[in-house]
Amino acid sequence: MSARTEKDITVVHLMRHGEVHNPDGVLYGRRPGYSLSELGRRMADRVAEHLEARDITHVVASPLERAQETAMPVAKSHSVELATDERLIEAANVFEGKTFGVGDGALRKPENWKHLTNPFKPSWGEPYVDQVVRMMGALDAARDAARGHEAVCVSHQLPIWIVRSFVERRRLWHDPRKRQCTLASLTSFTYQGDKIVSVGYTEPARDLVPAHLLAGAKPVKGKSKAFGA
Repeated sequence: MSARTEKDITVVHLMRHGEVHNPDGVLYGRRPGYSLSELGRRMADRVAEHLEARDITHVVASPLERAQETAMPVAKSHSVELATDERLIEAANVFEGKTFGVGDGALRKPENWKHLTNPFKPSWGEPYVDQVVRMMGALDAARDAARGHEAVCVSHQLPIWIVRSFVERRRLWHDPRKRQCTLASLTSFTYQGDKIVSVGYTEPARDLVPAHLLAGAKPVKGKSKAFGA
């Protein structure tokens, strides 16, 4: 096998968007109108600074406002046009528009229990397998657009975690509290040619993320709602 060359290597960074302004604490999912908070904008700027010296030639985002706003500082800092890919969108969820926290919200209502019958699919939203298919398509498209360079794709927590789990050969069903995908984090896929050879993870804005939203944090009533990602 020949030695790797720079042209063989492409890196695609899957970035989760920053914090969202959501005073009502609802699971916003794919609903329009949810933009970054002031803290979320600081997170986006921090990641753009972190990536400033990287060889980024392609920036693309989910069509949702929070993803577009998170991607813009990265695109501007590298003087590239921001593209949109529908495949990077948040996973569909029947609980969109409802509160969904610990000890309160939609889960207390019996009429919603029918949606919780199969956590392996899952029964309450877009099947995990469907998320893998579309996210792998988006990753591969970004790889092709940035051959020999780097790309940034801004998406959402669940689709990012699911495609990473698939690539790392883990089961797709999981405990949401244990996802390693903090706000404004980077899950980075390194390709040699068309093949993913490694996956990395970094949190450039970790010091800006509220402690109860970090991966592995214990639920705190009133601060643990699944606002959407």
